[in-house]
Amino acid sequence: MIRRYRVSNGNAAGGSGGNGREEGREDGRDDGRKASRVVGRSVAAAMVALLIVSAVLAGSWLWSRRDGIISGVKAFGVKASSMYSHAREPDTTVMPPDVSRRRYPMLTSPVDFNGNGVDDYTDIMRGARKDALAHPAYDDGYYQGGYPPADRGACVDVVWRAFRNAGYDLKAMVDADIAADRASYASVAAKPDPNIDFRRTGVLDVFFGKYGITLTNDVNDHAQWQQGDIVVFDRVKHIGVISDKRDADGFSYVLHNMNQRRRENDYLAFSRRMGVTGHYRWDASRVPKSVLRAWKG
Repeated sequence: MIRRYRVSNGNAAGGSGGNGREEGREDGRDDGRKASRVVGRSVAAAMVALLIVSAVLAGSWLWSRRDGIISGVKAFGVKASSMYSHAREPDTTVMPPDVSRRRYPMLTSPVDFNGNGVDDYTDIMRGARKDALAHPAYDDGYYQGGYPPADRGACVDVVWRAFRNAGYDLKAMVDADIAADRASYASVAAKPDPNIDFRRTGVLDVFFGKYGITLTNDVNDHAQWQQGDIVVFDRVKHIGVISDKRDADGFSYVLHNMNQRRRENDYLAFSRRMGVTGHYRWDASRVPKSVLRAWKG
């Protein structure tokens, strides 16, 4: 609305000097109110602009931190695509290798199964890292013949691929052990299926419990977590391979696939994660010859 201001000089026709002064005072008050409204609108506009800029800056910061805030997590084994936020942001600061080795001396396996000059623990870890770097699309589907395509896989596929790198055929060993000792594999004993059994976390938990050295589940006992170790979460929900990297607090990184962006991270240090129920170190000397199998490609 546009207000029309009337200016009086005190000599209007039919008027008097007194009436002119009253009208002048009224116009002065109108001018003051107008100025107040202008100032108020200016302040409001400035506040809105400040809020917009703050929102943009906050959004940019959150976007830059998105990998630390949101991590793909397999919701208790149901669907890996089901995500949740972690209360603790993953520590992406890796402890310098020289510091890590000084504080937590690395173990080496006495076995070099494939004779490539690299011990089994390191070979297994490197095989898991190859899978992490390849970043296969998450796929826990059933495949005739057992193996998913090279560009697809789930947490269990990290493990057999890691063992392949050390010269072992994990599928063949698991199948042979189930055939020889069904009593130990109650979950599949009634109907073994070579197409999928070696890709079941529960089956691998039993297998490594038999042929691996059982170690602590205490993630704070940092020195006991070594490269190439196998870690099982919630018995049948998730599995991974321990890395040779550690975070700034000494927690070992895990090489695993739960459809997260970073396939090598300090998952053991997350405040919200699945519980560790199995921790094993592969020991080929425990495997009977009737079960031991070499990868033939």
